[in-house]
Amino acid sequence: MKKPTHIKNGKVSMVDVSSKTPTERYAMASGRIYMKRETLEKVKKGTVKGEVLGIARIAGIMGAKKTSGLVPLCHPLQIQNINIDFSLNEDESYVEATCKVNGVERTGFEMEAITGVMISLLTIYDMLKSVEKGMVIGDI
Repeated sequence: MKKPTHIKNGKVSMVDVSSKTPTERYAMASGRIYMKRETLEKVKKGTVKGEVLGIARIAGIMGAKKTSGLVPLCHPLQIQNINIDFSLNEDESYVEATCKVNGVERTGFEMEAITGVMISLLTIYDMLKSVEKGMVIGDI
């Protein structure tokens, strides 16, 4: 098992990436929010609080850009692109969010991609909670 990279001399610290060469990097994360079929149908038809997925996309992009301010030891990164897509699965009754982040940096964009997905899904939850209380976020 590897040692944690955020512990130096027994103290928590930010990893020093200054000696790394900036390279093109890419990360992708996905997650789902499970809901009742009736709720999913309302999302599909756009009959709940406006365009749920459009607002969730914007929120996810904003969240990914703020990752270093939310996660204490994350480096602030220069993101060149964030893309968030949604797919609706009517058979299993969920919305899946996928966030892709890329840029040229000294460290990866994994945390930004995960944050983008989570904020997107949280926004969907927030917009639908008046319709359904039993939604479940998972499969991140």
